[in-house]
Amino acid sequence: MRIGSIHPAAGSTRPKKRRGKGSATGLGGTSGKGHKGKKARAGGKIPAWFEGGQMPLQRRTPKRGFKNPHRVEYQVVQVGRLAKAASGATVNRAWLKSEGIVRRPGPIKLLAGGELKTALTVQVEAASESARKAIEAAGGKVELIAAAAPAAPAAPAVSAAEARPAKPKAPKAPKESKE
Repeated sequence: MRIGSIHPAAGSTRPKKRRGKGSATGLGGTSGKGHKGKKARAGGKIPAWFEGGQMPLQRRTPKRGFKNPHRVEYQVVQVGRLAKAASGATVNRAWLKSEGIVRRPGPIKLLAGGELKTALTVQVEAASESARKAIEAAGGKVELIAAAAPAAPAAPAVSAAEARPAKPKAPKAPKESKE
């Protein structure tokens, strides 16, 4: 037996429909495409999300609220979690990451919560006033470092004509009524 002599079982396949060949197909004058409409035309494909002219799902779902694209989401660290640092140590992102207090990238904010008895130098992007007082009461200090801000999109170029302010329009005279 050779690969070229293998055929499908009798009756398991049927000949391909010869679309677009008119009455020669045995499918009638429409070639099995029904009667008119988009699907009968060449290249007439309907996208998967089309709902037959019904109001689409993405337009009929309610849209509420506002999502601020410029929101800065801080990772918060309580002052009490810094108690395991050695006295006089500098607490920064590397130390917080090695201790497992901070896991993901992004700015860090120090919040008051818990007690601190050792003097530390804490380097974070933001700190609450009460957290700053708690660190300074223990004899330490808080150093604020600049957060790496995401790159702002470039401003479009403005031509000289667009930069000039528009001339104010004179007010229209009121229309006279006919009496």
